[in-house]
Amino acid sequence: MEPSPAAGELGAMLRAAADFASYPGNAPYPSSPRIWADEVIAQVVSASAGVMLNSDRDNGLDHFRLHSDDTVRQFLERCPLPKLLGALQSEADVPGMVETVTECLDKIFSSRYGVSLLPSYGAFIQAGLLTDSKQIRKLACKAVLHLLDKAEDGAAAVETVVQHNLYPLLINCLIEGDEEISAIILDTVKRLAQIPKGAEVIFPPDGQGSVQLGKVMAQSSSLPRIRILSLIAKLFTVSSYTAAAIRDSNLLSIFEEEIKDRRDMLKTLSALEVLYELVEHPHSNIFLLKTNLLQLIIDIINDSSADSVIRSRAALISGRLLSSADAFTTIDKSCVTNLLVAIDKILKMEENQNTDEIESALETLGLIGTTSQGAHFLLTSSNVARHVVESSFDRQGRGRQLAALHAFGSICGVDRQEDQMKLHGEAEENLKRLVYTTAANSPKLTPSALLLSILQQDPDIRIAGYRVISGLVIREWCLREVCLNSEIIRFVTDPTMETTKLGMEARYDCCVAINKALSSSHLLHEASLSGLIGKLNDAVKRGPYLSDRKRVEARPVVDTAERF
Repeated sequence: MEPSPAAGELGAMLRAAADFASYPGNAPYPSSPRIWADEVIAQVVSASAGVMLNSDRDNGLDHFRLHSDDTVRQFLERCPLPKLLGALQSEADVPGMVETVTECLDKIFSSRYGVSLLPSYGAFIQAGLLTDSKQIRKLACKAVLHLLDKAEDGAAAVETVVQHNLYPLLINCLIEGDEEISAIILDTVKRLAQIPKGAEVIFPPDGQGSVQLGKVMAQSSSLPRIRILSLIAKLFTVSSYTAAAIRDSNLLSIFEEEIKDRRDMLKTLSALEVLYELVEHPHSNIFLLKTNLLQLIIDIINDSSADSVIRSRAALISGRLLSSADAFTTIDKSCVTNLLVAIDKILKMEENQNTDEIESALETLGLIGTTSQGAHFLLTSSNVARHVVESSFDRQGRGRQLAALHAFGSICGVDRQEDQMKLHGEAEENLKRLVYTTAANSPKLTPSALLLSILQQDPDIRIAGYRVISGLVIREWCLREVCLNSEIIRFVTDPTMETTKLGMEARYDCCVAINKALSSSHLLHEASLSGLIGKLNDAVKRGPYLSDRKRVEARPVVDTAERF
């Protein structure tokens, strides 16, 4: 236990700690309140003028608020660290003392000089993590984060964590702490995992790390369980090493258990939300698709008694899982077929009036169609792509149409590399047949008229239409449809058509796609298209933002002064 300050010096130390905690500058800590005020004004003025007072400009104003090492060192010469820690350990009943001292210590430990002192005070951090005081516990958690984040020797910082057995205490605080403390610990454990020696603390060779988390899950209520899932998701995204360690530790089965038990809707939805963020990570598919998660997701989509919110989130998770080329080499094709059957069932239900569920199903198909393997599977192994094409030109529901158009653009290849945009064989034939059949069954009769009708709608629909044309136009049959419709060309070459940056760029990308497809097509040599080709070339050279309006130069105007 650190020595507590005497009663006489406690008041002076608290006043100094309060001044230090509120002192915003990065200059040496002043001894005079007048100097302090002058420096604060000078630094605030400098900051507002955009002048960084520290050479590390990447940290911006957040770094501006930190104390420099010299400032911390000068303050600790006046108020030694053992005295400050002793004040927290004392039983003195002074209003606001804990808040003042913890805020002051947090500023100290935020500096590199303060971090260099932390290894000598591991016992204090350990005691802080065990205390019932929220302020002290929060300080201890942040101290560990500062130690791992700013220590010059990462291995030495991890050694402090190991020596004082801090990792289990952090997990305990994650479970029992409030939302703020839990958020700090999630960042702390993630930072620990980013250090090679730290990853071994979380995932020791004997496998006890997973056993500990498993026991915590089994003994915890719903909120702590979600926090453990969030921790697993955080660790999963650190590196392929930690992702493999989570898989080998069988921690992914915790997600399966949470999703499998659907008696508590809130618990299931919370687990799905964490999983939704997890599957966004690039290497998640490699590990997750080798579990039973996808089949459990399909079961949820097929469960008509499940809430539509849960079914919608499950559908989007499945789409993210299948949005990589590796997915179709990792899992059995029958599993994908079962998923498409489940989605097809949602889209075919005439009584389904839940717009969010329908839009999520369409978005899921778009995610699957982002890869050439996924698009090929959608167009050859199922009739589900029909819903995407038909809904793209159906004005019965704006949200549904918008979701379908974006999905249609993805299936057409707008999100793929240029050499992978066009599909092969049966898939291309089915795509062409779907477009022409949809057009024939509509009042527009032709694909070109259908595409034009999209461009004549509101800006959001029009932007989605630009995406569809950009993907489709690489096909000769669609290029001909577009080029023979002068109104479509007028839309995509008119720089005044769009007023937003997103709209201007989407229109221009569409114009470039048409021009590029035309330049490699035999249509380039048709005399009837010469005017159109010149118009496209001019539009491409002009760029996305420049219009045909002539620039009007400002001219000075000289007037005689008014006299009173």
